[in-house]
Amino acid sequence: MTSNRWIILGILFFARLAMAFQFQSIAALSPLIMDTFDVGLSDIGFLIGLYFAPGLVFALPGGAVAARFGDKRMVAIGLLLMLVGGVIIAATENWNVFVAARLIVGAGGVILNVLMTKMLVDWFVGKEISTAMAIFINSWPMGIGIALVVLPVLAANGGLLLAWIVLSILVAAALIVFVLGYRAPEDAIDAKVVLERVSFPVAALFFAGVVWALYNAALAMVFSFGPALLIQQGWSLVNAGSLISAFMIIFSIALPVGGIIADKTGRKDMIILISLISFAALMPIVVYMPATAVAILCGLGVLFALCAGPVMTLPAEVLTPKARSIGMGVFFTIYYVLMMVAPRIGGGLAEASGDAGAALIAGAIMSLMAAGALIAFRITGRT
Repeated sequence: MTSNRWIILGILFFARLAMAFQFQSIAALSPLIMDTFDVGLSDIGFLIGLYFAPGLVFALPGGAVAARFGDKRMVAIGLLLMLVGGVIIAATENWNVFVAARLIVGAGGVILNVLMTKMLVDWFVGKEISTAMAIFINSWPMGIGIALVVLPVLAANGGLLLAWIVLSILVAAALIVFVLGYRAPEDAIDAKVVLERVSFPVAALFFAGVVWALYNAALAMVFSFGPALLIQQGWSLVNAGSLISAFMIIFSIALPVGGIIADKTGRKDMIILISLISFAALMPIVVYMPATAVAILCGLGVLFALCAGPVMTLPAEVLTPKARSIGMGVFFTIYYVLMMVAPRIGGGLAEASGDAGAALIAGAIMSLMAAGALIAFRITGRT
């Protein structure tokens, strides 16, 4: 096992990339899933959202359980749940079993989300943490992008079974690499041994969770309703999808840059506020001035990516080492709750108004609210 924190980052990155790859498999393979199980797009949407449902139940107790049994053991269990769920999905021809397996996969993903972020903080706190966090976060869009390219090709050549088998092999590889390669830093609190009453500033952690949740919700408005808006403005389906894909690629490339800048300059809050306010200010231009869509969306792909890494370091500012497992459980519970609600709000506004742009405007408002939550985080953190 290694003591090099950058190799540790690579191990955690690979595990989270496998998680993103598995998450995106439903959308990437949706036509074949619909044909195989005789279901519609609403059912596919249900499956996609179902992945996050266990977070409402397991995010908070997941941190507490890890505080008793250890982070590494729990992450290994999470990867094992992802593997078991993936194997069941590959083997079943029953829709209800498929749905249950998706829940198992989602439960494993919750454990990884909560604990691997804490583990990264253990290794990098005070040491290029914004850069490391930005790289770590980038595993999610990268895994999604790879799934969109690889899985349809596999399914086209070998059917759904081949795609599911390759997916399971990837998760199994992540499990093996993690178990063999990861260890906690020497100065980390051994939560298995030192399980005692911990305290942390609840209000500050709450606002940190709100910043992260609203940031992701605003981003989700682009991926969920951006194509519909562009089609509404006269774009073809292919071109609309291509532009949103370009936004995602630019976002992924720019994401580590924000962390690097934050570490070099120490101006974390300024970077976050510029990123959030830019999205709030420029997104209405995309909605109401269609001719600017290409330029503005490409620019936003850069600007909005900058704050991801710095935002994810906020919990580390208010959580002591002993409180990180439970505190990150609280942080991600807030994230899962708001992420379940916010997209529904955007979709409801778009449906009620008959205008997909309403969801993008809702995203702009969410971004502005996230900036306000950052200010509230600073105020409550001091008190």
